[in-house]
Amino acid sequence: MGDLGVLNRPCVAIVGTRRATAYAERVTRELARTLARSGACVVSGLARGVDAEAHRGALDVGGATCAVLGTGVDVVYPKAHASLQRDIGRRGLLLSELQPSNAAHAGSFPNRNRIIAALASTIIVVEAGVKSGALITARHALELGRNVAAVPGPIDVPQALGSNELLRDGASVIATMADALALMGLTAPIHLADIPEGTIERRMWNVLADGAADLDSLCARCSVPAHEGMAAVTALEIRGLIECSLSGEIRRV
Repeated sequence: MGDLGVLNRPCVAIVGTRRATAYAERVTRELARTLARSGACVVSGLARGVDAEAHRGALDVGGATCAVLGTGVDVVYPKAHASLQRDIGRRGLLLSELQPSNAAHAGSFPNRNRIIAALASTIIVVEAGVKSGALITARHALELGRNVAAVPGPIDVPQALGSNELLRDGASVIATMADALALMGLTAPIHLADIPEGTIERRMWNVLADGAADLDSLCARCSVPAHEGMAAVTALEIRGLIECSLSGEIRRV
């Protein structure tokens, strides 16, 4: 139900526990916003907690999202997600291997997890306990040769024990939003409003439109002292707008 075309985008699965902490919900929503804004389709399972925040994050920015259900696409589950499920059906995609009107049954949600893993090139586990269904998704992903990543969590929080074990066992670490974009081979869209007119950062950004340059050349062309130029370059690099090579060249991303 919805637009199958969203699956033509790079797909990333964001999954995790139903009993998500406030930290996990916040990180999930920002990850989904960042990835959707950069052109990815966010895939998840419409469960409470992490899954729901992943879908909401994508919808927040008018991005693409696909919910893989453990029921028929016309069955609302959980009931509290009626509005969210309706929004995904209108603006994204609801997907299920079950026939319409079919309710959930034993095994339908674990079975659904293998579809989530198959649709996505990268699976990000935000927070998962040691018996979380998200770990089933991660296992399927590994069997399919997908990238598996996880967000670090406190070692004394039960909801993070399983996701932390994934990191211990070799999953990629998502320590910043840029890490998630890099795993997907995506770049953050440039918002010039983030570089106000009249600032040194904006002047350097404009100069770099002509091609890469070293710091001394940039400072000379912008008529700024070296220490101010270095601060501006650092600010642009933190925003992910430029990159500095080992040779000293600075260029737009």
